[in-house]
Amino acid sequence: MSSLSTARRGRWQLELLLVAVIYAAYDGSRLLVRGGLEEAQHDATRLLDIEQWLHLDPERWLNSAFTSDRWLGIPADFAYATLHYIVTPLILAWLWRRHREVYRRARTWLGISTVLALAGFILYPTAPPRLLPDSFGFTDTMAQHANVGWWAGSASAPKGLGSMTNEFAAMPSLHVGWALWCGLMLLLYAQDRTAKVLGLLYPVTIALVVMGTANHYLLDALAGAAVVGAGYLLSGPYLRLWDRVRARLAPTAAGPASASAPAAAPGAGAQPVGPSLPRVPDYPPATAEPAHAP
Repeated sequence: MSSLSTARRGRWQLELLLVAVIYAAYDGSRLLVRGGLEEAQHDATRLLDIEQWLHLDPERWLNSAFTSDRWLGIPADFAYATLHYIVTPLILAWLWRRHREVYRRARTWLGISTVLALAGFILYPTAPPRLLPDSFGFTDTMAQHANVGWWAGSASAPKGLGSMTNEFAAMPSLHVGWALWCGLMLLLYAQDRTAKVLGLLYPVTIALVVMGTANHYLLDALAGAAVVGAGYLLSGPYLRLWDRVRARLAPTAAGPASASAPAAAPGAGAQPVGPSLPRVPDYPPATAEPAHAP
């Protein structure tokens, strides 16, 4: 096996590790949540008060519709329990293989957005609508249809693993945040029109699903979109700072050999399709690998 193939496999394994760390941090945030159910319910009622004051509380009638119609409720439950954990890694893998020139910035954007969301879970633990007292009128559709799925009455966790989830990770909605990121990646880089349409529909669908299943409030969904926006703004400065720190810690990394090597032509490698994210050079440079992934 060539050294180039070994390096490429090592980089892909590192990316898998980074994704695993993100998921572990998401599930492990429950260990850092302050207070208990009573405090989380208090935080949730404050959100509902704000929504009612703004006359924006669609989660009530959405939940009523999803609860009364199995043809809405059951597909929504499966969407909530699966797409969050399937679509996002698939988009990451697609960017890695087909759009390596923007992968690093896109992955960092997603990672920073997730860290911001985790901070929200810890600082403002919020009970989802399904965990509010019955007097609020919400129905847990996941529990209602647990007999047709692999989950129990504990969020979307498989039966017996409910204690491994953060029940108070409602604000912001990371389901909506990740769905918005996925949708933007498809809109920016997919060549197929159908894929672009899916990029538009996916985050909207997930927003409706999380409210209809009584897992999030409207303000949660809006906050999920906000952390994705903040992650985008912070990803460029973060990568530039990271590269400067690495360069200072390893000043001889380039070495004499690289000084004698011909400079890579600007824009060498695969060209982005559609609008490009502001370019932050890969470290190590992407031009050290073939322009296209196998």
